[in-house]
Amino acid sequence: MANLESPGVRALREAGYKITTPRLTILDILEHCGGHITAAELLAQVEARDPSIGRASVFRTLDLLIKLGILWTSAEGGSTIHYMLMPNGHHHHIICTSCRRHIEFDDCQLSALIADLEAQYGVKIEGHLLELYGVCADCRQGAP
Repeated sequence: MANLESPGVRALREAGYKITTPRLTILDILEHCGGHITAAELLAQVEARDPSIGRASVFRTLDLLIKLGILWTSAEGGSTIHYMLMPNGHHHHIICTSCRRHIEFDDCQLSALIADLEAQYGVKIEGHLLELYGVCADCRQGAP
């Protein structure tokens, strides 16, 4: 079950939403999936953990978390949608175009660019997703 003080639970509570068992289960899976999960993978994990949670509850929770700005989606260079928790408003990764491996990194060094864009366009940027694509070292070296 998700930590009751996790950013996702805090966001639900601050927005006035109930902290239900299905929401806690889904948040826990999202928090421990390594950053990226497809709907099919999430549904399978929810079903394995608590078969009483229906598909509709899962998708309603996903929609709610997106609406609250703590979950984002990415096609990651293809047609399959991946969900990513972004409780701090940003997420950064490099995707290997050969093996599809995800390499997460924290410091995107976009602070100055974000400040410039906010000033130039009169917007308040609330979050960002940075995806970079390339071939990882293992694939470049021909590792299996």
